[in-house]
Amino acid sequence: MLKFLRDHVLRLSVDSRGVAAVEFVMLVPLMLMVFFGTIQISTVVAVDRKVTLTARTLSDLISQVPGITDTDISNAFAASLAILSPYPNTQLQSKISQVYIDPTTLVAKVKWSKASNATARTCNEVVTVPTALQVAGTYLIMSEVTYNYQPIVGYDIKLNFVSPTYPLSASMFTRPRQSVLVAYPTAPACP
Repeated sequence: MLKFLRDHVLRLSVDSRGVAAVEFVMLVPLMLMVFFGTIQISTVVAVDRKVTLTARTLSDLISQVPGITDTDISNAFAASLAILSPYPNTQLQSKISQVYIDPTTLVAKVKWSKASNATARTCNEVVTVPTALQVAGTYLIMSEVTYNYQPIVGYDIKLNFVSPTYPLSASMFTRPRQSVLVAYPTAPACP
């Protein structure tokens, strides 16, 4: 009986007919994870790039004119929604503000602000401006865009399906091009 068992084990140890099938079954989950992970990473990079383009475009559109109206602001926000296409734009939050750099303290304060799907900045709210842009007595147009990215597939540690969100954001500063400031007559007065 022992010889029979030993012969059986020896014969099975040299039989390699099912090795490819076993290797395939072991590697398929890993390869699928790599495949879908690559898709998710490339998608988040593309969405992040579109968020940056949206902030740049919003600031650029407003800074090109000497004065704006509520319609101009609405059109700029509509254009920013179009940039995000083909990704869902319901998660996009945008703010556009004009800030003034105080000539004595170099503190930047909001002079007017509008928002889409977010809360606008308040009058005279202090904002942080990069040091290189802190030129005394000048105005800047500041755009801020936030997008809550939701991956297609997501699981937590207990393998329960979850739908996490990852906030992507960008801000941009531009100087008014045709005048010292961008006049916005219908904005609330800001002393």
